[in-house]
Amino acid sequence: MFIDKLKPKDVKDSVNIDDCSLVSNQLGSLLAVENDIDYDRLEVSSPGMDRVLKTEANFVRFIGERATVKLRVPVIELQINAKDKKEEKITKKNFLGLIRGVESGQLLLECDSVIHKIAISNIDKSRLSPIF
Repeated sequence: MFIDKLKPKDVKDSVNIDDCSLVSNQLGSLLAVENDIDYDRLEVSSPGMDRVLKTEANFVRFIGERATVKLRVPVIELQINAKDKKEEKITKKNFLGLIRGVESGQLLLECDSVIHKIAISNIDKSRLSPIF
């Protein structure tokens, strides 16, 4: 079972080991008394620092944090070669950057000083990528 805080003060105000222990003890006692259920295998944990991001609300919550994003369908981008000024079309499916916001169902992700607009419906997998 995963637990999370609905309205943390900031990113650092996340679930810690004491929160997991408290929920485990309270839920275990409740299950034993109310339902006579054996809870020996009850595991309570947090989503972790590299938590999965699935919804628009997840991305909004972690604006300013770094994330990896893998797309279902690659996007085609124009890239200008600095040496000979030729345009090249490249397909891109994987991104690593800072979450800058969400607009009209699109994730704004800053990668190498470029803001990419990525349709949230086209995101296959995404998770936070903490910087240590």
